[in-house]
Amino acid sequence: MRKKIVAGNWKMNLNRSESLELVSAISKEMKDIDLKNNRVIVAPVSVNLASVVDSEKDNRIECASQNMHFADSGAYTGEVSANILKGINVNLTLLGHSERRAYFNEDDALLKQKVDAAIENNIEIIFCFGEELDDRKAENHFKVVESQLKNALFHLKENDWKNIVLAYEPVWAIGTGMTATPEQAQEMHAFIRNLVKENYNNTIAENVSILYGGSVKPTNAKEIFGKPDVDGGLIGGAALKADMFVEIIKAM
Repeated sequence: MRKKIVAGNWKMNLNRSESLELVSAISKEMKDIDLKNNRVIVAPVSVNLASVVDSEKDNRIECASQNMHFADSGAYTGEVSANILKGINVNLTLLGHSERRAYFNEDDALLKQKVDAAIENNIEIIFCFGEELDDRKAENHFKVVESQLKNALFHLKENDWKNIVLAYEPVWAIGTGMTATPEQAQEMHAFIRNLVKENYNNTIAENVSILYGGSVKPTNAKEIFGKPDVDGGLIGGAALKADMFVEIIKAM
């Protein structure tokens, strides 16, 4: 049975002390929450990953990298490899976030290389994808999402999917104040799950967690998470405030 997940992407925010303060505050505020085998994840900036991992002694909050390179090592200034992540006990990474695609020109071919490197090194992936506003207006959103998934993920073997979490992020609803309606989120999530079923099988489709990422807040999280194919959220701005993030966790 698939798990519900709330993952906080801290992006390029918070220094070391601020990161430790935030994760400590989240941990304290969720101490009485029974996660029931569900998952809470935070993704600090890479230079603070080790400190946050070491501070989380009870392991109720998992840590993910915001990015990962496809090479094991080499002349790739500023990058982080799977081996480096595993060396600080990080076994989870975001890949394909819309900001990486937009600002760093990461395309499907590059992301496929990163996916393969993560799978080879047994790094779990939260794979991000979604359409721009122009795609939505032109009613090409389903085609865009299908292309992103097929090009980067649908070459994987069935067994590899145990290390895949999907995160649908309508780019037009990130940091804009706009949010897809719960019905729009469910429509796309059901489409995604059916795509996985068509390309693999029903077992994989029913077991893969699909997160929604697009201006999730305490005020809308319960309604969005209540949809049958929405398995939690990838949270941006609200993940930087402990009280808001914990309210979203409770909505899970």
